[in-house]
Amino acid sequence: MQLAIATLLVGSAAAFSPATSFGVRNSALNMAEETATETKAFAKLPASVKPGVVTGAALVDLLDAAKEQGYAIPGVNIVGTNSINSCMEAAAKYGGPIMVTFSKGGGQFIAGKSLNNDADRASIAGTIAGAKHVHEVAALYGVPVVLHTDHCQKAWLPWIDGLLEASEAHFAKTGSPLFSSHMLDLSEEPLEENIGICKTYLEKFAKVGILIEFELGVTGGEEDGVDNTDVDSSRLYTQPEEVFYAYEQLSQVEGGAFTCAASFGNVHGVYAPGNVDLQPVILYNSQKYIQEKIGGDDDKPMRFVFHGGSGSSVDDIKYAIGAGVVKMNIDTDTQWAFWDGIRAYEAQYHDFLQGQIGNPESDIKPNKKYYDPRMSLRAAEEAMAARLCKAAEDLNCVNVLN
Repeated sequence: MQLAIATLLVGSAAAFSPATSFGVRNSALNMAEETATETKAFAKLPASVKPGVVTGAALVDLLDAAKEQGYAIPGVNIVGTNSINSCMEAAAKYGGPIMVTFSKGGGQFIAGKSLNNDADRASIAGTIAGAKHVHEVAALYGVPVVLHTDHCQKAWLPWIDGLLEASEAHFAKTGSPLFSSHMLDLSEEPLEENIGICKTYLEKFAKVGILIEFELGVTGGEEDGVDNTDVDSSRLYTQPEEVFYAYEQLSQVEGGAFTCAASFGNVHGVYAPGNVDLQPVILYNSQKYIQEKIGGDDDKPMRFVFHGGSGSSVDDIKYAIGAGVVKMNIDTDTQWAFWDGIRAYEAQYHDFLQGQIGNPESDIKPNKKYYDPRMSLRAAEEAMAARLCKAAEDLNCVNVLN
């Protein structure tokens, strides 16, 4: 079983100080005063974290709580409202936060695969539509929800530009962005160019309280149009010096919040044991290196995440959490669970799904209640939610709200 991609969340609480323009606290004193006066929605989380979509300072508070309490948040790739709802249903059941993750292809699918996607118009529209769905219903599930977008390579930046424009409009109306965070995966570019572009985007994101996640090194395997199956294996391992360079550069952005995907041999997908050579000690080494450079008593100054957690062993997951991992991305396993729910439903009601009329109970009895799409889709939702509850257990993310 393999761990897939790891990502290193770099910003400290100081580095995640959203711009003062949207009323974010600027000092430890202000934080203490707000905590003392604000009613807490969740007994085990900071007062800033409420049910519904979490952004800005509340997001870093949530991530810090996960790091301090020793759990990681499931980050789940979705392709429509069924999988979105499965995520939030699961979170309500296991009693913890959830990260709903849109890919560029997932956004296009939500808009409709028949649409022309020139200039990423369908991907932009579908991702925005999915995000608006989450904003409308998330609070009803009573859990914190992080709205995130997955790997965006250099050629896909117009997709992020469109989403940022939507967040800016949302911020102007509500004081918060539409999205919580975006990932820019420019790991195929030279280090200086990668971080330079990320820095430019972070300057824009910071104005509306959006966190940026970036990648150093390359994640092997293939996922949603990004194919690194034949990449040089040496590029699968990030060095602590590279991580600190990115940290140092992005820390210069006032109010910037950033995370860093540091590869340690991770590969998207599920592979047979022995086919993936993970070196998660890179996470521990990076923590030590950054601490030595910036000083301080915190032996975990950075927040780590890893992508592609499907197929990971529980031992690998626990070890990664010990290094400060606060989020694990899951896609392949939840895709299978969703399909397996449909497969099981068809197997159970096979004889009632062979025609509109006629089944083992009667030749004239209608079968509408069996082939109603909501029935099989609901079975898929339940199966996916059950798989996420198991993931949350592996991540120590059960009953972490109250």
